[in-house]
Amino acid sequence: MNFFVTGSDTEVGKTLVSGALIVKLRDQGINAIGFKPVVAGTFKNSNGQVLNEDLETLRLASRLSPGDLTLCPYVLDAPAAPHLVAAKDNLRLEMQTIMQALHVVQKQCDYVVVEGAGGLLTPINDQEDLGDFAQQLGFPVILVVGMKLGCINHALLTLEAIQSRKLTIAGWIANSPLIEMPFLNENIQTLQSRIHAPFLGHIPTLPKDLQKLQNQPYSIEALNFAAQHIRLPAP
Repeated sequence: MNFFVTGSDTEVGKTLVSGALIVKLRDQGINAIGFKPVVAGTFKNSNGQVLNEDLETLRLASRLSPGDLTLCPYVLDAPAAPHLVAAKDNLRLEMQTIMQALHVVQKQCDYVVVEGAGGLLTPINDQEDLGDFAQQLGFPVILVVGMKLGCINHALLTLEAIQSRKLTIAGWIANSPLIEMPFLNENIQTLQSRIHAPFLGHIPTLPKDLQKLQNQPYSIEALNFAAQHIRLPAP
């Protein structure tokens, strides 16, 4: 029940899905915790703490308080490609550091849901990308497809990248952003006919009262809403 969650693009709902998966696992009595190898983009809360909205969503889903556990070894300020932000800060993102941080989290839980950053081929440094990280993990992959124009091409290209790395795909989830795309059902049906992996559900556009505010994590109500529309892969 360990998973690596990747997306067909950036901003397609990986954090929403990752949080919902954690919620579903925990509802079954499984101590699941989220993890991210790197995040880029921070904000300050009312107490002046520097936070990242993705990490705070994972922390909320994992029922952790701030400071309980480090869910990400690299928290970068600027919302841009992580390897570029790191280079600007004279920092090299190291795979060994990421894996060591993950192992610490794994010791505290039954299963871990690892959320990628951007897409599968997002660089970590000048030699490695998140596909290499996924290979080291060896976790089954869940692909999140943002249902918007271009999603079929983006999803199938990502699927080819998953297969070329000889990774196991546990299933895929369709997620609708704020504006529902034309021919939504037809696009989902097309993807179902071409992705030979379980379709785990479609998360519709969140109701207005559950939509995430800028620089804020998803609420537990939003995660519960998403969890109701997806299912866990078969063991």
